[in-house]
Amino acid sequence: MNILVTGSNGQLGCELRKLAKSYEQFVFVFTDKEELDIRSEHALNKFFKQNKVDCVVNCAGFTAVDGAEDNIAAANELNMRGAGFLAAACTEAGALLIHISTDYVFNGQAGCKPYKETDVAKPRSVYGKSKLEGELEVIFNAQRSVIFRTSWLYSSFGHNFVKTILNKAKSEQELRVVYDQVGAPTYAADLAKTILDIIPLLPEKIRGKIYNYSNEGVCSWYDFAHAIIEMEGIDCQVRPVLTAEFKQLAQRPHYSVLDKTAIKTDYHIDIPHWRDGLRRCLEAIRD
Repeated sequence: MNILVTGSNGQLGCELRKLAKSYEQFVFVFTDKEELDIRSEHALNKFFKQNKVDCVVNCAGFTAVDGAEDNIAAANELNMRGAGFLAAACTEAGALLIHISTDYVFNGQAGCKPYKETDVAKPRSVYGKSKLEGELEVIFNAQRSVIFRTSWLYSSFGHNFVKTILNKAKSEQELRVVYDQVGAPTYAADLAKTILDIIPLLPEKIRGKIYNYSNEGVCSWYDFAHAIIEMEGIDCQVRPVLTAEFKQLAQRPHYSVLDKTAIKTDYHIDIPHWRDGLRRCLEAIRD
C-alpha cells in the first residue's frame, strides 16, 4: 500500500515519518507544502496522476488557534478548501483519506460528560469552525474516509505546549497556567501508531467515519504543566489561574474530553494514559 502523508513536517507527520521504518508493508511518500500544497487543486491533480496513491494521511492544517481569528481566509483555505480538494482527489484516485481534526469543534459547555462522535459540534473559534467545515468537505467529497478528532497534541517535534513549558520553566521562577480548561493531552507518537495499525483493518466501504482519539485520563492545562515540571525535576512554581485572566483572541472549550469507546470497541486497542505518553515524549526530547 502506498501512503501519502501531507503536512509531514508537523508534529504528527514527523512521528509518522519516525515510525515508517517499522511498517515495511507500506510505501510512504512524505510531503509538506513545498512539495505538495493541498490548497492547489491543480497541484493535487497533477500529483495524483503522476503517483499511485492508495491512502492519504492528511496532517496539513492551519493550527494557530489565536492566529486564525485574524486570518480567517487563510484558516479556511487550508483547513476547509484544502481538505475538500484533497478529498476530491482521493475519490478520483480511489484512495482512502484519513483526515485529522480536533476537539475544538465542540464548544466545551456540555458539563463534565466526555464528547462522543455523535454529539453536536458547536465550535467557538475560527479555528474550530474551519476544522468542522473541513470535516464536512471530507464527508461529502471523499468516497472512502475516516476522520480522527484529537486533542492537545504534542510531540518531541515542532512547537507545542510541552516544549513551551520546558523552556519557560528553565528561565522563569513562576508560571501561571489555566486550570478551568479541561481535556486530555495526546502524544502524537501514540496517535501515529494507532493510525498505521488501523489502516489495514478499515472496511473497504467506509465513508465519513469519525473516531475520537486522545490519551487516556483527564487533566487541566495547569495539571499538565505541573506534571511536565515535576517529571523533569525543574525548580519552578506553577500557579493555577482562570482563563479570564489571560488575553486570548480565540475562545477555547472549557471541557473537551473525548469519549474513545468507539475506536476501542471497533479495533480492540489499548490507549496509553497521558502521563505515560508524557514520560516517553520527555525521554525523546532529552535524547
